Amino acid sequence: MNTGKLIWHVACDESGVDGQVYYGFGSLWMKYQRRGDFSRIVRELREKHDYHGEIKWQKAHKKYYAEFYSELIETFFKHPWLAFHCIIVRKGVVDKSFHGGDYDLAMRKHFTALISSKIKAVKTAHPGRECEFRIEVDPLPSRYKKADEAFHTIANRILCKELGGEELIKAVVTKDSKDSEHIQIADFLLGAVMSAYQGKASSAAKLAVADNIAAYLGWDTLRHDTWNSERKFNIWYFYDKRYSSREVETRRVNLKYPLPAKKTTKPKSQKLASLETKSPLIVD
Repeated sequence: MNTGKLIWHVACDESGVDGQVYYGFGSLWMKYQRRGDFSRIVRELREKHDYHGEIKWQKAHKKYYAEFYSELIETFFKHPWLAFHCIIVRKGVVDKSFHGGDYDLAMRKHFTALISSKIKAVKTAHPGRECEFRIEVDPLPSRYKKADEAFHTIANRILCKELGGEELIKAVVTKDSKDSEHIQIADFLLGAVMSAYQGKASSAAKLAVADNIAAYLGWDTLRHDTWNSERKFNIWYFYDKRYSSREVETRRVNLKYPLPAKKTTKPKSQKLASLETKSPLIVD
């Protein structure tokens, strides 16, 4: 690693893209050099609780692994170098006229908006520092076979246009979630948020897991979105101002384990008229 260079590792997954009321994309963020620490921590939790399967929200209904999920959540919130950011979209408010009449393209645009906006915020927060980002994604939900390559190109083009300089995303690697615990945790956290938005969970055990995550934010439910300045756990609800009211309430986060103080700008609500509007996400 070059002296002074800041490198981030980002793992991404999706949910609800199979025709549900809401769809969303989630991303787990950490400094690249923390990958070994992350793997060690997850391995130790697995061994402690005899958990050897894939960590996915779909499996959170298994009561005999409740202690594992509880400690996994505790671990995420205790470590300030881990962050989770997601975008949630109500499919019914997506104006397909902005996307060539195609939900597939709209979804890819929303994913690109999430990641490029976060990268822009990170770069802006570290002026004068060389930054690069390495991204791994579960196969993107698209009929376009080169969706990952298109995302890589378009996101870099957006960032270069707005920030100038070299391309910030150095690599985009598509991985099956079975081969990436980073993607698995992104899936797990996104699934919990999505269950609150969809208004359904397949078991009381899943509801308990989602409520547990909400409690670490100082909330009673995950069916809220956050202010754009929230660094640890950021929920961006896609909002079209042409609609008279928002479905969810924006709430401040009161973390059980507060992050170290960081100078921030005055927060703005995460409201977006269309993808032609600048995304307001900011963290780290």
